[in-house]
Amino acid sequence: MERECLDCGAVLRGRSDKKFCDDQCRSNFNNKMKAGIYSSMRPVNAILRKNYTILTQVCQDNQVTIKKDDLLKYGFNPDYHTHLQQSQNGNTYFFCYEYGYMKIENETFLIVRKNDKV
Repeated sequence: MERECLDCGAVLRGRSDKKFCDDQCRSNFNNKMKAGIYSSMRPVNAILRKNYTILTQVCQDNQVTIKKDDLLKYGFNPDYHTHLQQSQNGNTYFFCYEYGYMKIENETFLIVRKNDKV
């Protein structure tokens, strides 16, 4: 029985456990397999990376207040975050990795770094 390359279908010669004819076919096959698995995660991760970049640029100190409209102008999407954290006084912070943000009065956000006590 002839064995075929799992990627291109070429006849394999050599070792009996060989699955691919060369490194390029092996790489192509694995990339195709991973593309399907992570395709739904890719757009969410892109939004989280963009939010993170914006927060790092805006929050140069450990804490800053900024208007919601200014954040949105930069392309920030407040609907995407990595986790939530409750402060001791009951406020909920939405975190994008180590940067947290909380809505305060008049459409303003307080942005903090996680190494601060929240």
